[in-house]
Amino acid sequence: MSGHQALYRKWRPKTFSEVCGQDHITSVLKYEVANAKVSHAYLFCGSRGTGKTTCAKILARAVNCENPVNGDPCGVCESCLAIGNDAATDIIEMDAASNNGVDYIRDIRDEVVYTPAMLKYRVYIIDEVHMLSSGAFNALLKTLEEPPAHVIFILATTELQKIPATILSRCQRFDFRRITTGVIADRLKFIAGEEGITVSDEAVSMLSRLAAGGMRDAVSLLELCAGEGKPIDAKTVVDIAGISGREMLSRTVRAVLDADYEEIFSVIGSLYASSKDLGVFFADLIGYYRDMLVIKTAKNAAEYLELTEAELTELQNDASRFTKELLIWQSRVLDDAYINMMKGTGSRRLIAEMTLVRLSDAKLDRSASALMARMAALEEKVENGVSLPPVKKAVPAPVSAPDGKPAEAPAAETLPEPEKLTPVGGFIEAVRKLEATDPGCASILKNARAEYDGSRDRVILSVENAFCRSMLARENVLSAIASALSGVSGNGRITPDMIEIRIAQKPQADSAPDLDF
Repeated sequence: MSGHQALYRKWRPKTFSEVCGQDHITSVLKYEVANAKVSHAYLFCGSRGTGKTTCAKILARAVNCENPVNGDPCGVCESCLAIGNDAATDIIEMDAASNNGVDYIRDIRDEVVYTPAMLKYRVYIIDEVHMLSSGAFNALLKTLEEPPAHVIFILATTELQKIPATILSRCQRFDFRRITTGVIADRLKFIAGEEGITVSDEAVSMLSRLAAGGMRDAVSLLELCAGEGKPIDAKTVVDIAGISGREMLSRTVRAVLDADYEEIFSVIGSLYASSKDLGVFFADLIGYYRDMLVIKTAKNAAEYLELTEAELTELQNDASRFTKELLIWQSRVLDDAYINMMKGTGSRRLIAEMTLVRLSDAKLDRSASALMARMAALEEKVENGVSLPPVKKAVPAPVSAPDGKPAEAPAAETLPEPEKLTPVGGFIEAVRKLEATDPGCASILKNARAEYDGSRDRVILSVENAFCRSMLARENVLSAIASALSGVSGNGRITPDMIEIRIAQKPQADSAPDLDF
């Protein structure tokens, strides 16, 4: 009994005509085979799953086919059958990721002088060729300069920039494009029909987008979702592929816009409880923001968004609540948070929660982009005729004497002498040190004020709100802050019990208003 064969291998194209989405390449290769104008060296470059290795295998069959059909291998001759059954010793496939030393290339250089054992051409397919060492590239260069007429090299890579120019100049180069979601969707429907898999149109659309232009990834995801033998719908894709549905993304965006902290913690909590990867969630959220930016800036946005009518309408509703400046600022903050998640330097849950809370109030961020977002929001309010609140001065209530007559104003109350605080030197440097170990708390400290109370020998950290205070008040965080400050503050050794965290006082009623925009 033969073992199970993965769907992407089972349905790998066997002719150039079956290859999807790379017509600009397959048409040239078919012409070269049909007119006996085959090159001695090819370089196939492009992202993963776009057909590089598939086209290399087809080309190896086509150049050795006894009866090619318009440049395609016939599939029935002795050579095609031998290659298809992996019985042709003249087709050598090599993975440069594991065989990247100079010795492997020298072996090839010694072999190429011999004529093929059974085929017309000896074909060397070297995958991930960018992984070769510099010595191996030099050895390969000598072989590519004067190759025997019976040898063809097909090099494949996902990182073109790592290929030496001397190698590039000796190869016929083909750039494989990302396959469009429409082409991927059609192929998935065909394979599903042939395999007896029931899949909804919405699920096919989601799988096509998830593949990010790679056919192999799309077919693998289809097989994964079909593993239980049940019909595949959108919920199946969300649950199995570990992604967040657009409804969850829209819900998160609205929670941020409404500063609904309960909803923010509920969203992250539900994702965490269901073991969803918060890094994947943030990547999806960044993609959602990108789509909203397209809506806000492009005249024909629908052309650049592969969405259903319902998804497009929901996206337009969410995007209408943003200014371009706010979208750009929030996208940058999300991107920075995603990078920190991928570095693995802190709790992903904490980074996610703190980032979304920070996005809910631009005043928590003192960066230039956050200020621009606030200014844009204020300008929009003014343009829409929304008047700013007047500045109200506090008026003391009238005091009445026991006989009902107005009493004299009471003497001014003696206020306690204010604390004599001085800024903590080196605080910015201490925050930078903390960024390496706890970027989440460091982001809070960037918006905090640090002062030293010499009379009580205390370091006063003033933060924006209770949430920030609770994040910094944890024992391990206080120890880290104290350690960082001890080396830079100039106030001697700082211990955790010397740090006092306060919520910054709001301005008095008779001062300038803090405009909420």
